[in-house]
Order: sequence, then structure tokens, then C-alpha cells
Amino acid sequence: MKINSYGEAPPVSPERKRELLLFEKQASIHFKNIGLLNLAFSHRSFANESHDSVDNNERLEFLGDSVLGLVVANWLFVNLPDLDEGDFSRIKSFVVSEDSLAEIAHSLRVDNFILIGKGEEFSGGRTKKALLADCMEAIFGAYFLDNGFKNATDLIQRLLVPQIRIVLADKHRKDYKTLLQEFVQKKYKTYPRYSVVKKTGPEHDNTFWVEVQVQKKKFGPASGGNKKEGEQAAAKIAFETLSQK
Repeated sequence: MKINSYGEAPPVSPERKRELLLFEKQASIHFKNIGLLNLAFSHRSFANESHDSVDNNERLEFLGDSVLGLVVANWLFVNLPDLDEGDFSRIKSFVVSEDSLAEIAHSLRVDNFILIGKGEEFSGGRTKKALLADCMEAIFGAYFLDNGFKNATDLIQRLLVPQIRIVLADKHRKDYKTLLQEFVQKKYKTYPRYSVVKKTGPEHDNTFWVEVQVQKKKFGPASGGNKKEGEQAAAKIAFETLSQK
């Protein structure tokens, strides 16, 4: 099913249509073009293994990522006038992170509806946070195309504002290594590199001093009771510095 210039959607059988209608009910949304929603669920592994000529959801994911970022940034700007740009960037990074989007995807049971290939299925693809988060972005992109910016905004705010409030209440899990890696991958197409620059203290109670390098810039050193804690501390410095730019 060719959907304008959006791509070739997987066929929607009567059984598949019932599944998609169930998802719409769970998510409290409605698509005028149900094929566009089906395309949002079409993972690359499914498209590659399909006997039909179908596209994957990656173009919708790209669009949804941009729509998501704009909606969240606008909400922060309008509703939190006392915060500055650095605060906005840090809050937004937590809220649109892989962990946050995967959590939302789980709440909507997105894993039940994704179309994935057999290999991906056997390797536990339906439980992979990255896959779920990417699919969530594709759904946002598809809903924007099908229902317009206002309705997409309403959907994203309904799902993401509770996440923002968790961050504002400082009750979110601050895994700075994951946040830094996601940020660096998206912005610089590379990965952070960690190195222990020294250990201090007695052997039974070492303090580890860790640096992290992003491209050619080094952050730290920061200390921790073990290597993992040191890496988290260094990642915090790097993430908070880079996310303010």
C-alpha cells in the first residue's frame, strides 16, 4: 500500500486491522489512514525479510524525532519561564531519552504490535529499548502526517509531560553514561571513550579517577569508589557541559 510519498506500507489484513484498531483504542488516537500507522510499526528487519515490497519505519522515525523535540521544547519554553536554556536542554535530554520513550512504549504495549523479522524476534527484539523508542518516534511522525501538528502536539504532551514532571521533581533515574552516549551518538555520530587516569588510596579502598573523551575534548577527571562510579561522574560532567551548548 503506497501512502503518498511516505513509503510502501505492509499489507493490512482484516486481522492486522483489528490489531491496529486495538492499539488506537489503547493509545486514545485515531488514524484516518490506518496504513500509515502500520508503516510506523514496520521495523527494518521485517521489511528486509518481507516477500512484499515494503518500507521500514526509519523515515517516520526521523520525522517523529524532530516533531517530538519541537513539542517538548515549546512546552518547556511556555510553561517554565524561570528556567534557562541549559536547564531546558538537560530536562529535554532526559525526557526524550531512549529510557523514557521505551517506558512510554511499554505503557502502550507497542511491543505487541511491532512488525519484526524472525531473526530479530529470536534475539528478543520486542524487548529492546532502542527498538521500542525508535518505534515510538515513528508513531509520532506518522500521527503528525495523518492528523496534523495540533493533534500530534496533544498526543506528545499527554505522554511526555508526566515524564517532564518526574524530572522536575528530581525523581528520575540519572544514568549519565546512557544519557551521554545517546546524546553523543545523535549529535556527533560517535561514542564517548572512558579511561582511568589514576587510582588513589589504599588497595582495599581505592578511589578511581576517570576521564571521558568526546571527539577530541576530554572531561574530568572525576572520582568514584569504583571504575563504574568514576565513569558515571565523568559522564555527568560531560553531559551537563555538552547539553548546554
